[in-house]
Amino acid sequence: MIIFFGDEKKFIYAVETQKPISDKDLQKLSALFDDAPTIEKEKITGNFWSNYPMSLVTPWSTNAVEIAKNSGLETIQRIEYFYPTSILSKFENKVNPKRIQYYSELNQDIFILEIDPQPICYIENIKEYNEEEGLALSQDEIQYLENLSIKLDRKLTDSEIFGFSQVNSEHCRHKIFNGLFIIDGEETKYSLFKLIKQTSAENKNSIVSAYKDNVAFLEGLEVTQFAP
Repeated sequence: MIIFFGDEKKFIYAVETQKPISDKDLQKLSALFDDAPTIEKEKITGNFWSNYPMSLVTPWSTNAVEIAKNSGLETIQRIEYFYPTSILSKFENKVNPKRIQYYSELNQDIFILEIDPQPICYIENIKEYNEEEGLALSQDEIQYLENLSIKLDRKLTDSEIFGFSQVNSEHCRHKIFNGLFIIDGEETKYSLFKLIKQTSAENKNSIVSAYKDNVAFLEGLEVTQFAP
């Protein structure tokens, strides 16, 4: 079931729960929503919008659900928020119009997705697909995928090629940054990435770890973490 909180003219939270919750838990939720009152309706008529499609569970939503569960509300499954379309003009510079999802009403089915999965798409020409989708695959990578297709004795799917392009991208592999540089016929001592790493190697300061798994850690103070 879905319970609504807020003001129908300003802002609405929709909370999906596995089963009816007590008045005490309703008060907890209201407190988490900055004392937004419960809307005693199973559906709210009017025109509303969300900045994200309901097929996408946002980081905000997962954080909100985690906070609710940490507050003892174990039956909460999803939390999202909605605005009436009458105030959409206030958000013109903060929303992507292509991403907005509209609702003629907010009801008990707003989180039910009726999306049929697309059929598997096999790619006939990897080179053309690379150019059409802007995957930035090099000729060596295209050749690797074509050889893989021959080895598997089947065409590769769009998901396989797209996934390959992501995990082998410059961002993940640092292929150019880690590349060998030969200038005026002489091999340089450091690659671009080694030059960047050299800074922290010579001036470690409070660095615990850097340049491993695309993450870095610094020494910090001991703190007490608060979680409701």
